[in-house]
Amino acid sequence: MTWQIALVFVLLVAAIVSFMREKIPPDLIALTLFVLIGATGLVPLREVFAVFANPAPITVAAMFVLSAALVRCGALDYLSTVIEKTAVLPYPAVLFLLVAVVAFVSAWINNTPVVVVFVPVVLNLARRMDLPASKFLIPVSYAAVLGGISTLIGTSTNLVVNGILVDRGVPGLGMFELAWVGVPATLVGGLYLALAGRRLLPSRQMLTSILTDEERREYLTEAFVPPGSPLISKSLRSGGLVTARGFRVIEVVRDGVGIDIDPASTPLREGDRLVIACRPSGIARARATPGFDFTAEAGLEQIAAHEAVVFEGAVAPNSEIIGRSVNELNFRQRFRVVVLAIHRGGQNVREKLETLPLQMGDILLMMGTEQAVNGLRRGNDLILFDRPPLPSFSLHGRIPLVLATIAGVVLAETLGVMPIQLGAIAGAVFLCLTGCIKPKEAYESIEWNLLFVIFGMLALGLAMQETGAAAWLAHNVVAGVDHVAGGPHKPLVMLACIYLVTMVLTEVLSNNAVAALMVPICLGIAAEAGLDSRPFVIAATVAASAAFATPIGYQTNTYVYGIGGYKFGDFLKIGIPLNVLCFVVAMLIIPRIWPF
Repeated sequence: MTWQIALVFVLLVAAIVSFMREKIPPDLIALTLFVLIGATGLVPLREVFAVFANPAPITVAAMFVLSAALVRCGALDYLSTVIEKTAVLPYPAVLFLLVAVVAFVSAWINNTPVVVVFVPVVLNLARRMDLPASKFLIPVSYAAVLGGISTLIGTSTNLVVNGILVDRGVPGLGMFELAWVGVPATLVGGLYLALAGRRLLPSRQMLTSILTDEERREYLTEAFVPPGSPLISKSLRSGGLVTARGFRVIEVVRDGVGIDIDPASTPLREGDRLVIACRPSGIARARATPGFDFTAEAGLEQIAAHEAVVFEGAVAPNSEIIGRSVNELNFRQRFRVVVLAIHRGGQNVREKLETLPLQMGDILLMMGTEQAVNGLRRGNDLILFDRPPLPSFSLHGRIPLVLATIAGVVLAETLGVMPIQLGAIAGAVFLCLTGCIKPKEAYESIEWNLLFVIFGMLALGLAMQETGAAAWLAHNVVAGVDHVAGGPHKPLVMLACIYLVTMVLTEVLSNNAVAALMVPICLGIAAEAGLDSRPFVIAATVAASAAFATPIGYQTNTYVYGIGGYKFGDFLKIGIPLNVLCFVVAMLIIPRIWPF
């Protein structure tokens, strides 16, 4: 072993540990790898920067745009209606149909927006069937993962593998090549979830369950600052209105317009109107507070005096509020709502809400007016659970054009007319030119952090190849298998080892990072053993996506984790058997379709 090989393995172990600890964002870890690989001379700089010429990341970006266009035009609304009508069927039938529909859609567009769109539909379905939402949400995430395995464009992981193969001069994946494994795995997984779901899926309550009956009944009314009030020239905090019990000031209206205000420093003025949220028991306290009068009692016209709406929403992927606290966002003034609680990682948080940085998938319990709720629903930062987001105007007339574009991309790749990397870009450009999606929306739909994770891991894979680390590892893996199994069973044992190692890694790391890491190793193992690399690459590709046992193994798992009120162990209980089933399906099918 040379020092270069040793250094590559040190970087690999350090990256895995960093990914698992989650103290540093994955994209920053990947870019750090990129810098270290170039700075230490493990790979010449020209070759390190050549990873930016790999077609995989740009293809992934283009597919994000195609997926966003399909979602924005409302193409999934019709399927949502079909799902809601199944509420009259027995639970197993509903769950199997739900898995089938979500998996089919996920085979053509990115998994995350599929789950985002279907979550409000599933919550409504659960209410109609009088069942907890936790009986449906994990299956929705699993269905998106299983559907993504079935086609080349179903998930970014498949596109990453395809890009690496093309870059190495190996034939890329066919559009439906993975369907040999993906479709049977989806059918088996759907049956398993339908039959075992009621028993294995937990009954968890959503975030609103932490509220008392009184807390659910909050009212919005208004008060104004009269002449001579002791509150004039004082901030909300110095006037004692921030810490007041039983009511909250959620907005200050000045000259008929809601203003941005810092509770600690912005002085109140005579005539300011305060929009106040009161619990029934807090109304008396609010009336007794010196310094302001209720507008109705003073004979002034009420701007807002009605019952508040308590509602839930999840922080959306790519949201601008990720990484920022409620205080930093000036949440009350920006969205005209109050955050009552935050649910994260199976825990309901009610303390220090103002300073907690928000993360993707955090569930916020909020309270505000119906008008504020509709304003949030039209935005892209929070996904509300009562129904899907409302577009500012209907794009249903563009549905045929978007569907035709995606079909054209698929056919061009399938018939060999145009490679997927060029077809996807062409499709994205066409949809922007025809107004199906605005260029700004297209850029916002791309998960840029994911692209940089891919670039960094491609650099690590290149370093393993150039330093001989992949060949060294492949040699030792083959030698180790020789001690366990020989003769005709040796290739199958190696195949099982590759699948299991990839599956374990993808439960704790980014699936794209695992794919970028394992494909070079698969190519090295096949070369060392004198076997065809295809079955090993297929096994690693499937296993890199088939992550069911933890909520951090796949982004959609993380997203439904908080929404359903799940605990970490819930994923282990329902996910490990599904992992085993997918492993068995892969081991039975791969050697027959792709002989060694």
